[in-house]
Amino acid sequence: MDEGPRHRLDELIERSDPDFRTVMSCVFGIEDHETRTYFALLDRPGSTVEELSAALERDRSTVNRSLSTLTERGLVRRDRRLLDGGGYVYQYTAIALPEAKAMLHDALETWTDSVHGVIDGFDGDRP
Repeated sequence: MDEGPRHRLDELIERSDPDFRTVMSCVFGIEDHETRTYFALLDRPGSTVEELSAALERDRSTVNRSLSTLTERGLVRRDRRLLDGGGYVYQYTAIALPEAKAMLHDALETWTDSVHGVIDGFDGDRP
């Protein structure tokens, strides 16, 4: 059974002064290149995979995988735009930074609450 994305909070605990991108990567369980893709989209809302590939100087398949992960995590929205000659293209937009920050706070509060629950629930029995 898939448990979904896994945070990497242990990496944060080991660092005394992590930067924002590291916090974002660890809390959302995403890779550094996915965090770079998110920030590139903040500057280029409505971008296609092809446009992002050029801006990030990454191959399309890597950017496409990054966008899929970011979409699953709720950090990116995908919209379909119909083309004049027929067919369509997907355009991607990052959620606003304040919304991403709120998601980070919520995730950390949930984790902290669960750890407090473990501590409070411990009755002294040892395995």
